[in-house]
Amino acid sequence: MTVTPQPHPVYVVGAGPGGLAVAAALRARGVRAVVLEKSDAVGASWRHHYDRLRLHTTRRLSSLPGLRIPRSFGRWVARADVVRYLEKYAEFHDLEIVTGVEVTRIEQEQEEWILHATGGRRLVGCAVVVATGFNHTPRLPDWPGLDTYTAKAELVHASAYRNPAPYEGRDVLVVGAGNTGAEIAADLADGGAARVRLAVRTPPYIVRRSTLGWPTQRSGILIRRLPVGLVDRLTGLLGRFMTADLSAYGLPRPTGGLYSRVRAGAIPVQDVGLVAAVRAGKVEPVAAVDSFEGGEVVLADGSRITPDAVVAATGYRRALEPLLGHLGVLDERGRPVTGAGKGGKAGKAGKAALPQGLYFTGFTNPISGMFREMALDAERIAGRIARRLAKRRA
Repeated sequence: MTVTPQPHPVYVVGAGPGGLAVAAALRARGVRAVVLEKSDAVGASWRHHYDRLRLHTTRRLSSLPGLRIPRSFGRWVARADVVRYLEKYAEFHDLEIVTGVEVTRIEQEQEEWILHATGGRRLVGCAVVVATGFNHTPRLPDWPGLDTYTAKAELVHASAYRNPAPYEGRDVLVVGAGNTGAEIAADLADGGAARVRLAVRTPPYIVRRSTLGWPTQRSGILIRRLPVGLVDRLTGLLGRFMTADLSAYGLPRPTGGLYSRVRAGAIPVQDVGLVAAVRAGKVEPVAAVDSFEGGEVVLADGSRITPDAVVAATGYRRALEPLLGHLGVLDERGRPVTGAGKGGKAGKAGKAALPQGLYFTGFTNPISGMFREMALDAERIAGRIARRLAKRRA
């Protein structure tokens, strides 16, 4: 492919699926893109997820632009196969990737972008796409007594969990009932843990991954553009058929509309074994963690337990503040103020408009599927950058 001459490349920060997709879409338009990755390989976060993990979205709806996920990987693609796909994707599109380079700060100088990186590098780009990932930096709540507890007992963030082998025969508390916590709890129950408890602060909506062959993801795609109130009412009426009821087992039914909670960032839990484990008594829902005292975990209902180990599935931070917090493009939660692909549009943080040439991808957790949305974002971002460069050359 002939790459159109341009004064500086587009820099893509992060070689995960979002960053690779943007780079491929840019290359398809003749725009030179350089992907900067702080680790030593593409798909770093996927390489370190727990072994059991599979995409919760179908293979058919999860491919990135220009290369389908192989059919041999099955309908629900395993973690290791996602890594293989990302490696093949970078090779297939002949992407320009520089590993071992961490970008520490991004600044704008007139129409160009300056990236400060490890080794004293000062890189100049005509545009920047930030694709450092939704799950970037593990987050632990500021629980009272946490420091003293970890000095006496075992507590790890879910990012450090790989498989149930180290927990065989042990009493384990999993904290957090999102998709990660639910799946780790089921994995531990299946993998020989003596006792598994799941600490729940806000009861989640638990949905089937598919029903009669129809994946929940397709429903998410269909409802995404509908009014929130309408979807809440529909899902409320169909709730008993759409979502699991574990109230008889100590997990109350969720409150609030399903789609209202999605828009607030609470994605429904796709059931890959939790419901059966709870009903079989292999996973016990308990109250949320309130604090730690000595070697005890104090729960919100006042009860105290002494598990052998705690796995905290308590989420991640985007950690974008050091990189570009000074540009006024982050909201109060530290997330980009605008949707992906809208660099240079009228999104605002305080009184500052989003600068031209700055783009984000992969910083939402949509009900329609993250891989699918990153693929769509990649085409939008690449199209906007190509048009902007064409105008500058005219």
